[in-house]
Amino acid sequence: MDLLHSPLHDRHVALGAKLAEFGGWSMPLEYSGVVSEHAAVRERVGLFDVSHLGKALVRGTGAADFVNSCLTNDLGRIRPGQAQYTLCCSEDGGTVDDLIAYLRHDFEVFLIPNAANTAEVVRRLRAAAPEGVEVLDQHREHAVLAVQGPRSDEVLTALGVPVDHGYMSFVEAPIGGHEATICRTGYTGERGYELVVPVDVAGEVWDAVLEAGADHGIVPCGLGARDTLRTEMGYPLHGHELSPEISPVMARASWAVGWDKPEFWGKAALEEQRAAKTVRTLRGLLAEGRGIPRPGMVVRNVEGHVIGEITSGTFSPTLRKGIGLALLEPGVPADTTVTVDVRTRSESFTVVKPPFVTSSTSS
Repeated sequence: MDLLHSPLHDRHVALGAKLAEFGGWSMPLEYSGVVSEHAAVRERVGLFDVSHLGKALVRGTGAADFVNSCLTNDLGRIRPGQAQYTLCCSEDGGTVDDLIAYLRHDFEVFLIPNAANTAEVVRRLRAAAPEGVEVLDQHREHAVLAVQGPRSDEVLTALGVPVDHGYMSFVEAPIGGHEATICRTGYTGERGYELVVPVDVAGEVWDAVLEAGADHGIVPCGLGARDTLRTEMGYPLHGHELSPEISPVMARASWAVGWDKPEFWGKAALEEQRAAKTVRTLRGLLAEGRGIPRPGMVVRNVEGHVIGEITSGTFSPTLRKGIGLALLEPGVPADTTVTVDVRTRSESFTVVKPPFVTSSTSS
């Protein structure tokens, strides 16, 4: 199958980006290098193209109530102009996708699912939608750019964009003369914003952001750095820490579940898991030596018994050591030493509670 291209593809090629496949899209993996791009976001500011992310619109009378009856989190906790992390689950509690819901009105909710799961999320919502509510797949109509890092406010201020709205709040404002939806959110743990713009002006907005950020050390960043940044924060990635076999309870994402809501997809199964406390749950692992964990590697206790599996692992550019996320058997205490089968070696790790580094997300 031919890969889809971002509307910014030509700019990535011109910048010498190394491209890779993400969710059926050809996207930049890195430009100057994962470690240098990672450091730029932690210390200054970086610009990501995340246009492969899905986009869908649910609109009509009672659209917000309908979405709230399907997805896990409680839209009643927020007001129009705010966004919310939430999950789409199957009836057995497995995770179809995790996504961001932008509450525009009680009759309009904009959704950003993951690239590979957009069609399935749209299909499920359409199948359940009552009369008067329509679900539109707008995956190819919008581009998404992410400005991330401690100097992101300065970049947006240079563009004339308001930056005083709170975390997970969004505004409509022009960037480079083009209307954009600007939300205080991101996937790096640093202060940042995601910009949703029409695809036909994405290039002009990209250029405007890079120009505005030139005095603040902005660099284009690929999805390789986005992955190391999110792993340092312990943020889940669908297909790794969340999947049809891995529920929000297992991924320690119960905070994104509106347990008091009368209904949402998978509620009964998730309540059962939550009460039983017998499923594997997500933990952090910090290398005691030089080992770097990778997905699928086996985790053992000191007696050598298998107690889990790595879901994500990388070299942390900030800590300069290996870190990992793993699904472990219940009851493994923090600060426990475990081992990971790293190729032909047994490497020691300490069980920790993510994040691995200090976050500025809520600042």
